[in-house]
Amino acid sequence: MFKEIDAQRLVALFVGGWLLFNFPLLGLWDRAETLLGVPLFPAALFLLWGLLIAAMAWLMERPGSRQLQD
Repeated sequence: MFKEIDAQRLVALFVGGWLLFNFPLLGLWDRAETLLGVPLFPAALFLLWGLLIAAMAWLMERPGSRQLQD
């Protein structure tokens, strides 16, 4: 279904997202500051989540990552 390198990149993206949303790195954003009036923690969660989705979409929709036809 996927080329081997695309599958490896998806696994690496999953592991990177898993690390980003775990305690030690997620604790960096737990401060009493705001970003455009929004508390920093939820703003960082939303931005990291959006970047993760954008990276996955870019990875899946590149011209060189088409599925093999049966």
